[in-house]
Amino acid sequence: MVYCVLVLSLIFTGGCASLYGEKDPPAISLETFRTVASETGAPRFEVTLRVANPNKTALEIAGIAYSIEILGKELIMGVTDDVPVIAPYSEEMVKLEAGLQVVGILRLMASLGTTPTEALDYRFSAKIDFTGFVPTQRIEKTGKINLTPEADAGT
Repeated sequence: MVYCVLVLSLIFTGGCASLYGEKDPPAISLETFRTVASETGAPRFEVTLRVANPNKTALEIAGIAYSIEILGKELIMGVTDDVPVIAPYSEEMVKLEAGLQVVGILRLMASLGTTPTEALDYRFSAKIDFTGFVPTQRIEKTGKINLTPEADAGT
């Protein structure tokens, strides 16, 4: 009797696993980061992510939480649950909109006043939660924002 229960549980477990199959994590990249007009006059930013689904089933994103730091100061943060379903073997552009953190701006301005710099380090990070059995994914992109004009290549 115990043997039958064990065999049936193994078959059931194997059957459930084959229903969901193996899922590869989506490929997510930062495409654009730009300012947008705001009704309140406070600066707003639009961040566009490219989300590619390498699976044979659609990806449903429950929500995204994101932030942008400049020189280690968190300036922009936001959340959204307004994300399209990513069809199988396709990619979608996901637009996020966020406002500035006033305290972070003040801290950034104070640090810029004491330290001369030609470029600002930035870090974009996001946590993406999926519905179903796809694990939460975190992405991070770092880089520099150049504050000086580029020298002409011909001179």
